[in-house]
Amino acid sequence: MIIKMSVTATEEELSHVIERVKECGCDPHVSRGVEHIIIGAVGSPDKRNELEALRVARGVEDVIPITDPFKLVSRQYKVGRSIVKVGSVNIGDGAPVVIAGPCSIESRAQLLTTARAVRDAGANMLRGGAYKPRTSPYDFQGLGVEALQFLKIAREETGLPVVTEVMSTEDVEIVSEYADMLQVGARNMQNFSLLRRLAQSKRPILLKRGLSATIKEWLLAAEYLLMGGNSQVVLCERGIKTFETETRNTLDLSAVALAKELSHLPVIVDPSHATGRRSLVASVSRAAIAVGADGLIIEVHPEPERALSDGPQSLDLEGFSQLMDHLDEPLPKLARTVAVAA
Repeated sequence: MIIKMSVTATEEELSHVIERVKECGCDPHVSRGVEHIIIGAVGSPDKRNELEALRVARGVEDVIPITDPFKLVSRQYKVGRSIVKVGSVNIGDGAPVVIAGPCSIESRAQLLTTARAVRDAGANMLRGGAYKPRTSPYDFQGLGVEALQFLKIAREETGLPVVTEVMSTEDVEIVSEYADMLQVGARNMQNFSLLRRLAQSKRPILLKRGLSATIKEWLLAAEYLLMGGNSQVVLCERGIKTFETETRNTLDLSAVALAKELSHLPVIVDPSHATGRRSLVASVSRAAIAVGADGLIIEVHPEPERALSDGPQSLDLEGFSQLMDHLDEPLPKLARTVAVAA
């Protein structure tokens, strides 16, 4: 349920309603807007009648049922767009944010070379994998804490906030010590123990859509984070598994538009994992921005042919610079052929 407080409601009246929500066995989540204060009452549907009785409480303007299964993520709960702040970068304020860097951090020199290049090309944030969830146990698994230390050095030198993936509850504390933003990878989107732990973190979260997840499941995963107390969440569409085999995954651009329609959270796109093809990254990036994405997360490597992971989908430094130079250009106009009957 959403409890909409009157613009003239006092702090005393607000506190009273919050206490009544708790007495009903629900968790109150307060959102302070420019014109109204909204209290989201999250809990058992059996308490609906008790909550609706709050219509007559002083300071309450209306009590509105939330029809979406995801409550705090819903646009019903918060009409305006959320802006997630990562260091000095705002995600969701209308200006697309570009996050770039290597899939895996392989060495200090590799990361610093990439970080300097993407900064100079106009990237807003640096990405880099310290812990890598790989399909094969024989593939490179990441450098761990050593890579986190390299990320810290790169941030200090370039000024770019950094994001890296956290794979387990045991890693949250150490990754939070080095990273400005914590990424939940596609394979962990429904790792509910990890989501509950990250909900207690003070770091913003980048939540990637699962390989076979529906949009509803994606948003419900975000709900775990918000319900647990972390409202600084950015959604990431990175392609889903379909019958198509020519691309690594299938980018669901409609999901970007729909997620922004259903939720107030920012949504970014990962064109690298979505396509698995370096040649498609630039055009897909422009398409993502055109459909309303709040940003991009792109894999970049100084020498993709030597990359220990995801080389075929990584841009080299020159390729990334060219993408940034042309990112704002419109997509090519579709050629139209008109057949004239004889």
